[in-house]
Amino acid sequence: MPPIDHIYRRSYSGDMALELRHLRYLLAVAEHGSFTRAAEDLHISQPTLSQQVKQLERTVGVQLLDRTGRTVRLTDAGEAYTHHARHALRDLAAAERAVHDVRDLSRGHLRLGLTPTFTAYLVGPLIAELHARHPGVTLAVREMPQDRIETGLLDDELDLGIAFVGPHLAGIEAAALFTETLSLVTAAAGPAADPPKPLPVTTLADRQLALLSGDFATRTHIDAYFAQHHVSPRIAVEANSIQALTEIVRRTSLATVLPDAITHDHPHLTPLPLAPALPTRTVTLLRRTDAYRTAAARAFTRLARELVHSRGYAPA
Repeated sequence: MPPIDHIYRRSYSGDMALELRHLRYLLAVAEHGSFTRAAEDLHISQPTLSQQVKQLERTVGVQLLDRTGRTVRLTDAGEAYTHHARHALRDLAAAERAVHDVRDLSRGHLRLGLTPTFTAYLVGPLIAELHARHPGVTLAVREMPQDRIETGLLDDELDLGIAFVGPHLAGIEAAALFTETLSLVTAAAGPAADPPKPLPVTTLADRQLALLSGDFATRTHIDAYFAQHHVSPRIAVEANSIQALTEIVRRTSLATVLPDAITHDHPHLTPLPLAPALPTRTVTLLRRTDAYRTAAARAFTRLARELVHSRGYAPA
């Protein structure tokens, strides 16, 4: 099989866009396992898609797809070829962004992924400050689980991610930002003269709580803490939204467990430390190890460190 750069050499003497389109068509068929579904996704006719893939197979001189079964599958040669094709298209997209990267940040774009907890207390101040300093930079912010953030970084769908310390997928680089502390959070009763004393965790056995639902990593962290100390609190409310949870706590006598940093921007809430303290978590900034770092990504990284310091978050 000719190496993948052979296709690009051929393409420069012909139509490079057509050759790159061939690769995208092949990857779509491989992803969907069907010419019909791939054609629908690509918004082209099935005969056109089939003809283009066959043209690619003639170009490389091998059969890339097995069409004999109920679903279309990659051949061994197709598996090898699509592996390199994905990397080639990813690198070309990165090269295009690098060419258009503007060092003075008069314009730019940043694709950020973060786990749900950070939407409640970190992403708002960060983006507000970034927009104030660099209004020409646009952002795409996506909330998702950590495993999807890392996959998105590896697939060049994200530039940066905010999540927690590893273990991480191969090819992911993690830089510690700060240490997150969880506390019992209740509605604020009024200004406190002195810092509250730690509350024994055993007292929560008789208290009703409102907690994040089980699809949050934070809930897993909380449940493990309660199990370790043989406490089974009464769960009155489960919510899959941190905003909903903070509103519930603000308006009721229910308490919750959340990062105490959330209370910095919610004066109607107050943190109460527990004894023993909940285990801390290290918040990290994630990126792909070999990714091109745009000016916008570098500016966001600097800004994140400045904000963490100015807010007095515990160092990692």
